[in-house]
Amino acid sequence: METLIKTLAEAWGPPGYEHHIRELIRAEVHDLADDISVDPLGNLICRVGSGPQRVLVAAHMDEIGLIVSHIDRQGYARFAPLGTLYPATLLGARVRFENGVIGTIGVEHQHDKRRELPDTDGFYIDFSVSAEGNATVSVGDPGAFVGETFWRGERVIGKSLDDRLGCAVLIEAMRRVRAAGTPHSVFFVFTVQEEVGARGAGPAAYGLEPDVAFVVDGTACGDQPHGRPMAVRLGGGVAIKTRDTGMIVPAALRDLLVQRAEEQGIPYQLEVLVGGGTDGRMIQVARGGVPTGGLSIPMRYIHTPSETADMNDVRATVDLLAAVLTGEIGV
Repeated sequence: METLIKTLAEAWGPPGYEHHIRELIRAEVHDLADDISVDPLGNLICRVGSGPQRVLVAAHMDEIGLIVSHIDRQGYARFAPLGTLYPATLLGARVRFENGVIGTIGVEHQHDKRRELPDTDGFYIDFSVSAEGNATVSVGDPGAFVGETFWRGERVIGKSLDDRLGCAVLIEAMRRVRAAGTPHSVFFVFTVQEEVGARGAGPAAYGLEPDVAFVVDGTACGDQPHGRPMAVRLGGGVAIKTRDTGMIVPAALRDLLVQRAEEQGIPYQLEVLVGGGTDGRMIQVARGGVPTGGLSIPMRYIHTPSETADMNDVRATVDLLAAVLTGEIGV
């Protein structure tokens, strides 16, 4: 999976502009799905199987980014966030625009701000090419962070692992479901605009009318110095969601995931996320309601250019998702 993860994570795709990553994923799953379609919002929908129970599995394609809101007379660009940006990680970060231009993020009064950073409106993007002119970037152009994906032992480090790791998990699970067969109609949905309010997942679920759904996304860890207490650690296995800020997982789905993990000897941990949510918050309230569970990949430094995960957790997530989708789901 390493080559696939690197390809997906380094691709450009801020919220609302997922078309490049969507085509990469479409090429990967072309021979795995019974049917492939793109809905009006841009969600990529891949069906495997034709059984009576309709199962939706979602991971989002977009990454955090920004959009140019103003360019001043000196040619510096101000920007608005596309998703949650942390000021502590912005200074010196590189941003790529769709046309290939790369800019550097600076901050006003840099040497006076060593102890206190402003909100995002105090930062700017420098994309000058010389003293006489600037690269071609306009108001309304979106950008995303630049970063190489690399491995330190079993640890994978890079930008946009949230949620390109989830996309890689769905693709690998699709391979296994295709090979083993499934008694269900499984809809693998690669969603758009999760980072700005899970805007793609709700319409996808509304149109597909699933009986049950599972969301694969990243989650925080509680194993960092002076971090928020949380019973999830890097390398501890797939995190089975019980609750986040937008969703309470039905007990029957939580118990199903735990049962499958224990039957297959898959390492797992239980997740209660007190800050943040996933596509599940919109899927669960589509039409008359959809019982929705969550499989989470533990990550450190989420929403930074150096998100960090453990490949053992990634493999455990694939194993558990495939085990659920190839067996009975009595919900």
